[in-house]
Amino acid sequence: MNNFIKKPFLTALILLLGAGAFAQGGPPEPPGHGEVVDQPGGSAPIGGGLAILLSLGAAYGGRKIYKHWKSNTDGELED
Repeated sequence: MNNFIKKPFLTALILLLGAGAFAQGGPPEPPGHGEVVDQPGGSAPIGGGLAILLSLGAAYGGRKIYKHWKSNTDGELED
C-alpha cells in the first residue's frame, strides 16, 4: 500500500479504536455533600509553585544573557 491509502486508513483505525477508551467515573461524594455548611477544601495554593517557576525562569534568562555577553565580548568590558 502506498502512503496515500495507508495514512487515512491508520488515522481512521486509531480514531475508531480510541472511541472505547473512556475514563472511569469519579469517587463517590462524601456524606452531606451539597448542604449549607462549611466544607474543608475548595482551593489549592499556587504561590510556592509560582515562585519556583519564576525564579527558575529568571535564572535561565540570566544564564542566556551571560552566555551571550560572554561570547560577544570575550571577557573584555566595552566602554
